[in-house]
Amino acid sequence: MRSLNEQFELIRQSPTVSLTDRIMALKAGGKQIISLQVGDPDFGTHPSIAEAALNAMQQGQTHYGPSNGTLELRQAIAHKLQRDEGVSYDPASEILVTNGGIHAYYTAMQSILNPGDDVLIPDPSWATHSNMATMLRGRVIRVPAPAENGFIPHFESWLKALTPKSKIIVLNYPSNPTGAYPTRDYLQKLQDFAKENNLWIVSDEVYGSLYYGEKPTSAAAVDGAKERTLLVQSLSKSYAMTGWRVGFLAAPAQIISNALKASQNSITCVAPFIQKAAAFALTDPAVQEVTASMRAAYARRRELVLRLAREYESDRVLVSPSMGAFYFFLDMRPLKMTSVEICEKLLDDVGVALVPGSAFGEQGEGFARLCIAASDEDVEAGFRKVIEWAEKQ
Repeated sequence: MRSLNEQFELIRQSPTVSLTDRIMALKAGGKQIISLQVGDPDFGTHPSIAEAALNAMQQGQTHYGPSNGTLELRQAIAHKLQRDEGVSYDPASEILVTNGGIHAYYTAMQSILNPGDDVLIPDPSWATHSNMATMLRGRVIRVPAPAENGFIPHFESWLKALTPKSKIIVLNYPSNPTGAYPTRDYLQKLQDFAKENNLWIVSDEVYGSLYYGEKPTSAAAVDGAKERTLLVQSLSKSYAMTGWRVGFLAAPAQIISNALKASQNSITCVAPFIQKAAAFALTDPAVQEVTASMRAAYARRRELVLRLAREYESDRVLVSPSMGAFYFFLDMRPLKMTSVEICEKLLDDVGVALVPGSAFGEQGEGFARLCIAASDEDVEAGFRKVIEWAEKQ
């Protein structure tokens, strides 16, 4: 038998895969599980967005559409980026509509990465960031972003990671899994570093609208950044549209030209009726109010977790306030167990599902990711069970 693609031997399936299998088996056996592991909003897509898609289908928008996205949606995206991030993009040449945020990231990386190029990625970070770079035959260099520094790399760590083959810095702020994001000054310094060393910055900002303090700065919004920054976003988290699979890449025109080729040869186009719904979601004032109410709910649940943490004062589950996204990265290193052991025992003993921190890199070992995109009742009950279990170990 002929060999398979050897590149995939370099990619390790996340521990969450086996964990998900176990959750399904336990549920099938009748066990009650509090699921706090999935980064999927517990809100449904607003009915008016679904209605926009239905109307488009009834009007015949069920065939191929423009491979770079409908002009209506690209204009809506440009409007959103100016309104929310303060960055200006030409909808005709600097925006590509994609099949969700992952596809936007794929087209971004495919457009600039050559085999053997080095890609600098903070650790911890979402596994797809490094897996995609590896799939495209880049070499991933993990840049430590330790808990003791708020999960932001010390700047000298970027300098230490730099090699003659360095090509790309990948950012994800607010971060999955930590919710952290850096200051505007830090991003400016990083952009200056990128310019000095002729690096591209690919910035995954799908959680950009979910924050609990000062608004995070887009990596493309600081001085001189736009010419070397590829901005990845989607409607999945902020509009509760994970299943719709619609996102976008905003970047310099020559990047979009390359990314369009990658998109044409992977998905052809995003369904026109989905694009109609996305354009409506991005521009309708009433929908913006709905998304604001979802953010308020996440903020309420965040405060709930912090209140419970103060109530218990546990020295085995250490809780740092999440700055953004809808996650807490619980520090459970005092238990002296691996992240996988912690999450497996939590699932077996008390029926709470979290994600092992080691799934996000070496710096995540001893941590567990808790998602607050669940009901207030599940967040409270699940977090109480986590602490009470930990106190018995």
